[in-house]
Amino acid sequence: MASAAVGMAVANSALAGSYTELLHTKVAGLSVLHWINDGLMALFFLLVGLEIKREILAGELDNWPRRALPFIAALGGMIAPALIFFAINWQTPETWRGWAIPTATDIAFALGVLSLFGSRIPNSLKVFLTSLAIMDDLGAILIIAIFYASDLSTLALGLAALLTVALFALNWFGVMRLAPYLLLGVLLWGAMLFSGIHATLAGVVLAMTIPLGSLGEENGAGSPLCHLEDRLGRWVAFLVLPVFGFANAGVSLIGVSLETFLAPLSLGIAAGLFFGKQIGIMVSVFIASSTGLAQLPAGASWREIYGVALLCGIGFTMSLFIGLLAFADAEHEAMIKIAVLAGSLLSAVAGAAILLTAGQPARPASAPTR
Repeated sequence: MASAAVGMAVANSALAGSYTELLHTKVAGLSVLHWINDGLMALFFLLVGLEIKREILAGELDNWPRRALPFIAALGGMIAPALIFFAINWQTPETWRGWAIPTATDIAFALGVLSLFGSRIPNSLKVFLTSLAIMDDLGAILIIAIFYASDLSTLALGLAALLTVALFALNWFGVMRLAPYLLLGVLLWGAMLFSGIHATLAGVVLAMTIPLGSLGEENGAGSPLCHLEDRLGRWVAFLVLPVFGFANAGVSLIGVSLETFLAPLSLGIAAGLFFGKQIGIMVSVFIASSTGLAQLPAGASWREIYGVALLCGIGFTMSLFIGLLAFADAEHEAMIKIAVLAGSLLSAVAGAAILLTAGQPARPASAPTR
């Protein structure tokens, strides 16, 4: 959050020219911004993929009763924002490509806000938000792979397919050393870079092939997946995400007016994040619990669930990422960044306000006067 704020400040200061020049400086044929969004973010997607696999095989999503509520909530939380976006942008077909921008949840920032409340929030609710956000990330990954591929290269795709088969073969034959996986993963990233499918998805494919191994040993010694997840987590948290925020949140506010916020693209994104997420999640949770398809998080009130639904409107990292894939021109990029920041900030503040009062004990009734 701080690095995004610094990026915004720099982009609106006397250093704006140097900031832009730095991001577009070529290094080994790619701009610095390209290396950040296609290179560093591959590590972010690798970590997300590892988390998804671990949770599905041996975590909070290891059986259908546990998956049901977050799956249904995530599905509703993706459909409603998309519908709101289309409703607002119906008269401007040129912006339809941005429909997926408000469907994403930033798991790091949403959990960060929730963690501020400590023991005031039941642990089941934290698990629910984590599971929902992981399902949401999986949906975002599928959306990127299906809807944002362009100029496909048959040769590069064929090479990527062969490398993917090789990775799964390593897993099949029980190879537990990480080095062969990581080497093939780097080659897979290079192939995908030229394939037309976004290179960051190489991180997800690699994560799906890393063996889970034996859990329970100290420092994940028996689990290559847990070991890699533990080592990678710090780099993603303290390098990848801050650098991404600094590089992508910097947008000049010169010329930004009320009309900018009310433009269909901006309004559709902000409204989708703030209104779409909470409506989709709450309606889905209500239907799932009413029909017996899933049970509510133990010990959580409807008010607390609503607070979590609001926090899911924090789309920052993934929403910005999808926005950059959807539109390449500076004008649309500026609208996207402003709208994502506005919708995410509004969701964070509103969600925190709801949760701040949700766990307060009821006051005793006043004694009658005599």
